[in-house]
Amino acid sequence: MSASTTPSSRPAVTEREAREVAEAAREQHWRKPSFAKELFLGRFRLDLIHPHPLPDEELAQRGEEFLAKLRDFVETKVDGGLIEREARIPDEVIDGLKELGAFGMKIDTKYGGLGLEQVYYNKALSLAGSASPAIGVLLSAHQSIGVPQPLKLFGTQEQRERFLPRCARTDISAFLLTEPDVGSDPARLATTAIPDGDDYVLDGVKLWTTNGVVADLLVVMARVPKSEGHRGGITAFVVETNSPGVTVENRNAFMGLRGIENGVTRFHQVRVPAANRVGEEGQGLKIALTTLNTGRLSLPASCVAAGKWCLKIAREWSAAREQWGKPVAHHEAVGSKISFIAATTFALEAVTDLASQMADEDRNDIRIEGALAKLYASEMAWTMADELVQIRGGRGFETADSLRARGERGVPAEQLLRDLRINRIFEGSTEIMHLLIAREAVDAHLSVAGDLIDPEKSLGDKARAGANAGVFYAKWLPKLVAGPGQLPASYGEFKHGVDLSGHLRYVERTARKLARSTFYAMSRWQGRMESKQGFLGRIVDIGAELFAMSASCVRAELLRSQGDHGREAYQLADVFCRQARIRIEELFTRLWTNTDDLDRKVVKGVLSGTYEWLEQGIVDPSGDGPWIADATPGPSQRENVHRPIR
Repeated sequence: MSASTTPSSRPAVTEREAREVAEAAREQHWRKPSFAKELFLGRFRLDLIHPHPLPDEELAQRGEEFLAKLRDFVETKVDGGLIEREARIPDEVIDGLKELGAFGMKIDTKYGGLGLEQVYYNKALSLAGSASPAIGVLLSAHQSIGVPQPLKLFGTQEQRERFLPRCARTDISAFLLTEPDVGSDPARLATTAIPDGDDYVLDGVKLWTTNGVVADLLVVMARVPKSEGHRGGITAFVVETNSPGVTVENRNAFMGLRGIENGVTRFHQVRVPAANRVGEEGQGLKIALTTLNTGRLSLPASCVAAGKWCLKIAREWSAAREQWGKPVAHHEAVGSKISFIAATTFALEAVTDLASQMADEDRNDIRIEGALAKLYASEMAWTMADELVQIRGGRGFETADSLRARGERGVPAEQLLRDLRINRIFEGSTEIMHLLIAREAVDAHLSVAGDLIDPEKSLGDKARAGANAGVFYAKWLPKLVAGPGQLPASYGEFKHGVDLSGHLRYVERTARKLARSTFYAMSRWQGRMESKQGFLGRIVDIGAELFAMSASCVRAELLRSQGDHGREAYQLADVFCRQARIRIEELFTRLWTNTDDLDRKVVKGVLSGTYEWLEQGIVDPSGDGPWIADATPGPSQRENVHRPIR
């Protein structure tokens, strides 16, 4: 195929083809145990997370030393208010972070990085993000999903030696997958990489390229056409941003995270050496998904930081503000919100640290744990920030600059709410995370009974699947009837003043109930199960709560055994678990008592115009223009706003 060949239109993809692309990209086998996978199957494997894994002492010391340096830097050199007002991180701050080694936190020391483990990397992101969320995003996008992580997992030795020293000290990287008309459905990816001799020629447009405006190196996902000598498929490439034909056409602006360098990047006849291809042709989505298994943990880290700050402000403000003769914290309506923030912050830190330490230990498969951490933390952090705004009242809605201008402490509560909102969308929206986790959670069922519900399988395939399923369920279902959760003495090592053993027994019993509910739903709906997204979302949310309860109890016991606020940790874990149990029971009720069927009917009516009369009486300030920008390949007609920082 010649280098000048470009697609005439976006690939036409059926629903089945889209599912097949996504299925081919996911890891097909479970080579290591998974606590969360077992939990969804009704097996509470506490031994996989307790005793709580701990970092290597030497690596922990290295991490603590870096955290001390980073704290000094963000306290003395970073003005979060300035970044918010000017919507830009000053170049001197970015240069200072480079000198500190912050861009090489996860890069091996032999390539000039700091070689921090995931636990301390996340602690660093929490610290930096508390000073300015935009800085947390800058560092995370560079290392969690940018060039360093894909090369660490899939790059050649030559690629690591070429690029990692640059990423550790001088160059900023970005990850480019999303397109104007492609989000979580990568089968429709339109950016192409046409083989031409020893090069590939890239054409296409990428949207929401976090760090893309200032990046020196890009990880780009593009479709290689199948041809002689080329297996084709979505493929990953490292691209130099200063290559001819690369244009950053726009620096995007958002409701929050105003300092991030997020843009639109166009590729027109960009020549990329074959030596810059990461992995094999067709491995791009697998590389992206594998990278995200641990990369997603950066978002929970930022949520932990948000929770800690919410708790600090809620404590200080609620003690100082009086209503009806006493501090507002002593009024139950406000006090319950403070309790929720404190208990949930403890749980989010427990989930994040446990998942991070499990990633470092590499003894377990954490693809579900990482996804649950992202999903749960992003939702709960948003709720905590919303509660803080409510606790602050009118001051919560007022900007920090306005508060300062009239003589009060400049508390950016409304900014936190705006900044956190994207976490429910970033790196897999809540809705997509529900589906992704649900797919992994029912993997064992589909592996033995998938052909039974596949309409395109032959009767012979269905017969074999039925036999396999019969063997599997004959062994599995009886184990869901009884377990340690029904024995009063189980998990007695978690009873120290406050008794957490009852919560772990509840987790064990509820995991079995969750598995039974999933099996019943599969029996009831069979092939229609995948369309029951409301049901699947609630199943996943129950699993997330159970995971958080487990992590909280295990963390409390770790802190007690270390003599580090153990009594208080047990109290917080107890309160969190009691709150979580109420949410879980509501979710179980909503599995079968809901308005899902009615909602689908209303949606059909809305889309057909049946309720269009309900929209009368307003004006629409949106203006004209297409819903999705034109992304036809071709030369850029706009000024290049790429701004390398040197």
